[in-house]
Amino acid sequence: MSGYLTTHVLDTARGVPAEALRVELFRLTGGRAALADMLTNADGRTGHPILPEDDFTPGKYELVFHAGEYHRGTDQPGGFLDDVVIRFVMDERAHYHVPLLLSPFGYSTYRGS
Repeated sequence: MSGYLTTHVLDTARGVPAEALRVELFRLTGGRAALADMLTNADGRTGHPILPEDDFTPGKYELVFHAGEYHRGTDQPGGFLDDVVIRFVMDERAHYHVPLLLSPFGYSTYRGS
């Protein structure tokens, strides 16, 4: 199996998937290189893996979720969270899934399946 990365964002304050939330992916191993810049769809996911199998390389990565921009666009109270940055290591060829449970004042994440 080749490695790849997916994400899913749920707006826990509104109880819906977070649609049109900007997500960026950077590879941190050997410097900071931009790999992807996407918006989530109506299901709170990107339309395809944010890091596809053909582009997978083991190393350290960073996902940047533009939460403040998203919250302002949904007329939710905000100003506390702006960018949610998650740094992690992918060291084996596997499916990595990094979900984000998001509200204007907090978030939670984990390695999903």
